[in-house]
Amino acid sequence: MAKLIISMDGTVLKDFPLSKERTTIGRKPHNDIMIDNLAISGEHAVVITILNDSFLEDMGSTNGTFVNGHQIKKHFLQAGDTIELGKYRLKYVNEVVQQAPKEDFERTMILRPGAALKPPAEAAPAAAPAVTPSMPSSPASSGGAQAGVMQAQTVGVIQVLSGGNAGKQMELTKTLTTLGKPGVQVAVIARRPHGYFITHVEGAQFPLVNGTMISTQARELKDHDVVELAGVKMEFFLKF
Repeated sequence: MAKLIISMDGTVLKDFPLSKERTTIGRKPHNDIMIDNLAISGEHAVVITILNDSFLEDMGSTNGTFVNGHQIKKHFLQAGDTIELGKYRLKYVNEVVQQAPKEDFERTMILRPGAALKPPAEAAPAAAPAVTPSMPSSPASSGGAQAGVMQAQTVGVIQVLSGGNAGKQMELTKTLTTLGKPGVQVAVIARRPHGYFITHVEGAQFPLVNGTMISTQARELKDHDVVELAGVKMEFFLKF
């Protein structure tokens, strides 16, 4: 399991296993990694962990987030990376070989006017396939194997239902696709071998799926689920 080792002035203070999909860092007590220092913003940064990979994103902090001496907004963490927050250092340790390339963590702000989305004519046909049966949680079962084959043959698509980009579509071909408006509400959709999962990243309000607010844990998206994020409604469907 990956972890962050926090230190100050060369003295190791504590280890933090990245056992959650979303690990927050900041000065306020509700953060998973709470650093009580005025140089750290209340909600400073977040680490999204998907399988063996972790992605760091600054949450609009006042003093910025640095990795190996360079200020970042988002960063694919690699073993040995050092996150610098004021006088504190958080070393990223991961003994598992990481597979995802850096470019797989791609921010796609589809909710902004003029964002690069596929027009409907180039995207999936409007007639979506029948609802896919629920995928078993155990990949070892025969049902799980069938689900894996099905997912390998399909690509998830997001179609915007409201706002200035209504009617436009985007294929979810990257390992992670980030949606939303920074400072308002941001979520990430992870493409896994057995399906697509949405996780809340930033904002006081969590995204809605079919009118129900998701929790802090990743929520699997089903064919024709309706996601509401930053005041915009989108439909998720599978393209065969």
